[in-house]
Amino acid sequence: MRAVIQRVSRAEVSSGAGTAGKIGPGLCVLAGFRHDDTERECAWAAEKIAGLRIFGDESGRMNRSLLDVGGEILVISQFTLYAACVKGRRPSFTEAARPDAARGLYGFFALKFREMGITVETGVFGADMSVDIINEGPVTIILDTAEMPDR
Repeated sequence: MRAVIQRVSRAEVSSGAGTAGKIGPGLCVLAGFRHDDTERECAWAAEKIAGLRIFGDESGRMNRSLLDVGGEILVISQFTLYAACVKGRRPSFTEAARPDAARGLYGFFALKFREMGITVETGVFGADMSVDIINEGPVTIILDTAEMPDR
C-alpha cells in the first residue's frame, strides 16, 4: 500500500454527483493498494498515519499527531500511485490491486481511522473525481508499506 499524506486546512472531493467528502483541518490521504496487500498492511498504515507527528505544537514544532489535534481525514482511493513509468510512455498499473480487492481494502482502511475516533470522509471508489485541497506547510509525506517491519 502506498499513501500520499498531506496536512491540510481543508479538503474536498467531488464526482459527477457532487461533493463526496469534505473536511476541515486534518489530513488528505491518497491511498493506493498493491495486488498483494492485505488488511494487515492497511491497519499498520492507518495506525502510522494517525500517529504521525506532523502538526505544530505550542512552539510551532511538528510534534503533534492527527489524534492529538482532533483533526479530520479525507481518504481517496488512487490506483495510479502504483504506476510504473520505466518502459515506454504509457504507465503500467500491473502492481495495483484489482478493483474488487482494492474496494474492500479501501473500506477497511477508512474503518480503521473511524475505530480510532477520527472523523473520516471518503471519495467515490472508481469514479473520476476532483480534489480541492489547501496543503498547510506544505507538508506532504509518502508512506509505503513495503517498508513496514516484518513485510
